[in-house]
Amino acid sequence: MASVKGPSADIKHVFRGTFIHSTHKAPLQILEDSLLGVDAEGKIAFLEEGLKLSHLQQTFGFTPSQITQLSQHEFLMPGLVDTHIHAAQYCYAGTGLDLPLLEWLNTYTFPAESRFKELDFANNVYTKVVKRTLRNGTTTACYFATIHTDASLLLCQITNDLGQRALVGKVCMDRNNSVKHYKETTQESQEESCRFIAELVNKKYPLVKPVVTPRFALSCSGPLLGQLGAIAKNNNLHIQSHISENPAEVNLVKEIFPEADSYAEVYHKYNLLTDKTVMAHGCYLSEKELALFRETGTSLSHCPNSNISLCSGILDVRKVLKHKVKLGLGTDVAGGYSASMLDAVRKALDLSKILTIQDPEYNTLTFEEVFRLATLGGSQALALDDQTGNFEVGKDFDALRVNVAVPGGPIDMVECNGPKIMLEKFLNLGDDRNIVEVFVAGRKVVPFVEPNQAVL
Repeated sequence: MASVKGPSADIKHVFRGTFIHSTHKAPLQILEDSLLGVDAEGKIAFLEEGLKLSHLQQTFGFTPSQITQLSQHEFLMPGLVDTHIHAAQYCYAGTGLDLPLLEWLNTYTFPAESRFKELDFANNVYTKVVKRTLRNGTTTACYFATIHTDASLLLCQITNDLGQRALVGKVCMDRNNSVKHYKETTQESQEESCRFIAELVNKKYPLVKPVVTPRFALSCSGPLLGQLGAIAKNNNLHIQSHISENPAEVNLVKEIFPEADSYAEVYHKYNLLTDKTVMAHGCYLSEKELALFRETGTSLSHCPNSNISLCSGILDVRKVLKHKVKLGLGTDVAGGYSASMLDAVRKALDLSKILTIQDPEYNTLTFEEVFRLATLGGSQALALDDQTGNFEVGKDFDALRVNVAVPGGPIDMVECNGPKIMLEKFLNLGDDRNIVEVFVAGRKVVPFVEPNQAVL
């Protein structure tokens, strides 16, 4: 059991009940009848056994009225971390899944994203996607926006106002786009990226940070990739992009960058593989490329729904983990049709079972392991695990209050089950109805409240 942050902490709220999270040593740790305290800064001040209540009250000075008692069908778990989602593509999520990746981009994605120069349209879509992901328990999201700087800044404002922790990227692309009115010159992309970063940093949003975002190697010239690598390095910024999602894409990268030994080497050449980089997909990465990811500290985002929906490929998660590459899960809206990380959990398990069908000797992922990928693994992939990902004392209180027996919900509880079974039922059967409260950095963000209403 964890100890305490310090007796000087000003406790604002205490929860008593069952807590479920992952640690570096165990994919699943269940703490029954425990006490968790949240301080005035929204950080976890203590996590101790319930029998230590009197001692904790004396140490921290909180009163019985500050304690929220969870019911027998409730538990607290860390917030879900979506390591790869295209906020703009939410406008056509659930449609247009009849084409492979490159045709899909030209037919659906680029025309849809071009509309985000209209700020009213952008405001409508971005508000909807942030609210939708928060209701579904995504406390941290790594967003692609579009090439439009002002609309991308609007997404940052919306995530800040609604209380979501986010990395937001203005998309950069200066070539290979069939939509003439949706592209940039190399200079425009570089200059607008700098403007986006400078204006966002100047806002001083506590939980929203910029992420340098070359769309992928096919959309970016070598000079632009080099400029973006330098911007990230000089400002110590996160980086996000795509890699090895689709066989046709991989082959085209070889044609366009013949001097590179591999897809990963293209990014590495331009200083885009760092310990703050997350690359989506990686279905066709070689052993050598995975070794490079490990060497540079680069992370992968596993996006199973998208990989299935666009018939792109299947990521061998065991192979990635064997190479000790950091790995999280992503919804990849709208290549993935669901904005719920619960869907990402289920699809990750399904793809692992497909690999087992193909090879009976394959070591299928367990739901406990995928739970960790969706929480602590995601925070590690985004280099945010010093702030969030589990209930370690000193981290921000990013959490979901889950009730598996909520009236009118999707889960029928036939008998009183233990917490491990309740978690498994929630991961396999649950939805936003079971997520009764969502907290980010100690602030209750779901249910939504008006700005002038009090929150935790």
